[in-house]
Amino acid sequence: MLLGIIAGLTTCALWGLTFVAPRAVVPFTAWDLTVARYGIFGLACLLLMVDRRFRPTGIAPSRLLIGLLLGGAGYVGYFVSAAFAVQLAGAALPPVIIGTMPVFLAIIANIRDSSAPWQALALPLVLIGIGVAIVNVATISAADVSNTTSIVLGTLASLAALAIWIVYGLVNAVVMRATDAPDGLQWTGLQGIGAAIGSFLLLPLTSFQLLEMAPTFEFFRFIGWALIMELAGSWFATWCWVVASRSLPLALSAQLIVAETVFGLAYGFMFESRLPSSAEAIGAALQVAGVCSAVAAFSQPRILAESSQIS
Repeated sequence: MLLGIIAGLTTCALWGLTFVAPRAVVPFTAWDLTVARYGIFGLACLLLMVDRRFRPTGIAPSRLLIGLLLGGAGYVGYFVSAAFAVQLAGAALPPVIIGTMPVFLAIIANIRDSSAPWQALALPLVLIGIGVAIVNVATISAADVSNTTSIVLGTLASLAALAIWIVYGLVNAVVMRATDAPDGLQWTGLQGIGAAIGSFLLLPLTSFQLLEMAPTFEFFRFIGWALIMELAGSWFATWCWVVASRSLPLALSAQLIVAETVFGLAYGFMFESRLPSSAEAIGAALQVAGVCSAVAAFSQPRILAESSQIS
């Protein structure tokens, strides 16, 4: 279980980069970074398949399709939604909204498996709801009237990213907890190819003509971020999450994703060279407290044992 927890936290630290990368590559767009990141991801997975260990052999056609769809719709859809959410709404709001995903996944898992008493989830839900509300109200109140539309659109993009993440987490957990689960390296490669296919559909929206006009430092900064997001934020993070999904029950692994919120907020505030406002700090702290209380509820020995048997 310790290995699964470490793998899950590592994944969250790397996925948290999603909340700063799109702004770090300006004047290049989120479309540009999406195509570059996942194009490189898919190419790396294909090159690794020269080694037989990385080839998705012996996997049923239906499961091959699921893996490709998880990579295409899950990775590309989530990254684009989160990228635009950050660009439209700033550093604090998107991570806090998307960070509610662990409790929603836990609720869904509890409906399916009855992993914990419902009263154990009451406090986490209240804390998280209040925390998200505080950050939303503070962000909209502090914005200029002309920016209100941008913040609303950023909130909608955050909700889209949240929905995509929930579906991805549920489907991936079902596959990885099955008795005939595919090998982690093979499953990662399959999703990488799916992500590359999905990103290539966005080519008409890119502005790669900027590569010829951009100053040298902006060009290398873009390439550097694309490589970081591919190697660390995609391939290695996906493999780590596969390890976590296989080692931990969904009710617990879902809770670890609160760390993505913490890392995402920290990266965002560092990028903006500022400390969080009191409202942002209080709202984020309430959300973290809510998810941590959910972790505590699901981490009780009896509940963990029952959840593991069900999974």
